[in-house]
Amino acid sequence: MPSPQPVPRQRPKYYDLNLLHLPMPGLVSIFQRITGVVMFLFLIPAVLYVLQCTLGSETGFNSWKAIFSEPIVKLIVLGFVWSYLHHLFAGIRYLLLDIHIGTSLQPARASAKVVLVLGLIGTLLVGVRIW
Repeated sequence: MPSPQPVPRQRPKYYDLNLLHLPMPGLVSIFQRITGVVMFLFLIPAVLYVLQCTLGSETGFNSWKAIFSEPIVKLIVLGFVWSYLHHLFAGIRYLLLDIHIGTSLQPARASAKVVLVLGLIGTLLVGVRIW
């Protein structure tokens, strides 16, 4: 009777969550997924609630106007603006990739950089406007 084979031990899995070693297209992809979740869970409900309050009465409008004048709220709004703009520009990039525009290595890297830069520039422009 042959002896039973030893069962190999399950080695622990190591997930490297450091995003710094990813290439630009990888960063754009990860950020696009994160911004999609952020917009779905936080931005859309917040915007709908603020719209309901501000359009309901003048008192509601004035109270939210005071809230949005606080610097920390403006920073949160800028975070949501960056989230929206990055998701928008990355989505356009992926639509172009789906129709086989810019699929080789150099154009894909360049378009990823363009997405990151456009998101930051748009956020900066909105930041200048609200301050």
